[in-house]
Amino acid sequence: MQPIRLLVLGTGGMAKNHVAAFQAIPGVSVVAGVDTRAEPLAAFCDTHGIERRFASLQEALDWGGFDAATNVTPDAVHHATTLPLLAAGKHVLCEKPLATDHARAAEMAEAAATAGVVNMVNLTYRNVPALQTAARMVADGAIGAVRHFEASYLQSWLTQPAWGDWRSESQWLWRLSTAHGSKGVLGDVGIHILDFATFIAGSDPSGISAQLVTFDKAPGGRIGEYPLDANDSVTMQLRLGNGALGTVSATRFASGHLNDLRLRLYGDLGGLEVSFEKGISRLRSCLAPGLISATWDEVPCDPVPTVYERFIAAIRGEGVAIPDFARGAALQRMLDTAEASAAEEGRRLPLG
Repeated sequence: MQPIRLLVLGTGGMAKNHVAAFQAIPGVSVVAGVDTRAEPLAAFCDTHGIERRFASLQEALDWGGFDAATNVTPDAVHHATTLPLLAAGKHVLCEKPLATDHARAAEMAEAAATAGVVNMVNLTYRNVPALQTAARMVADGAIGAVRHFEASYLQSWLTQPAWGDWRSESQWLWRLSTAHGSKGVLGDVGIHILDFATFIAGSDPSGISAQLVTFDKAPGGRIGEYPLDANDSVTMQLRLGNGALGTVSATRFASGHLNDLRLRLYGDLGGLEVSFEKGISRLRSCLAPGLISATWDEVPCDPVPTVYERFIAAIRGEGVAIPDFARGAALQRMLDTAEASAAEEGRRLPLG
């Protein structure tokens, strides 16, 4: 078994999930951490038994004692921190979104292809068994030609405190403020629901029409240093390259839903319903002969390896690096197009 030495870049909230997952894979050693904040870096590395600590990525690259990196830095610095890793010939798993706009994401994808290293973006819902099973069924022609779909990502942390009080906690307030780097619910979870829908449907959009809404949430639209101007809800109408028409939506005001994804997908030979709710994935199908009676049946779904396991397997030559940076760039183009459409009052814009 090929040993893999891993660097973790950024020690914020998601980093603990990355490190725990990688440390559970045989032959993988998390050998170093990087963070510009000395105290969080020390606490993180002490907690996870990581020996080497670096205050900058350049220091870590000068040391060079690692094979791959997992990039868990804030969205706005993915581009600047990933390019030096690729130039140094390191394999990279990067958190979503790959970058903050398509131009930077495309540059990262091109650099990764040129470097010839394993490159993946952490689209966590690719780990959902129902998603993978549904995608295979569509690819195998189980529902025939895809004609229509409805997809939604439903959160409610602006209506209840299950995850904390958004009015007083910076981890939520920054997500509501463009001045703090947020692109709203579109940028935060839009990438997930777009991937969820288009990956299963087996086709990317040829055009998008979108509407973004920001609701009044505090007097004067501000809490302390945070202007609350990022979008809270988004609806999109997509025409896919395979001809299908559908809607994609995401909101932080879905009372009764903590963090749920849904997709209904209809073809000329049958339909599928995919859900990931309260951490449980489910797939139902309506296929012949049940079409006449509109009978829906549960479809068994086998477990799938996590993105962390797939990343290591790809480095070892035992699997394919999917989803890669090219997919991340394609999704960023969708997000950019949706944002541009909303700025033009929902005019349908092609994906060039």
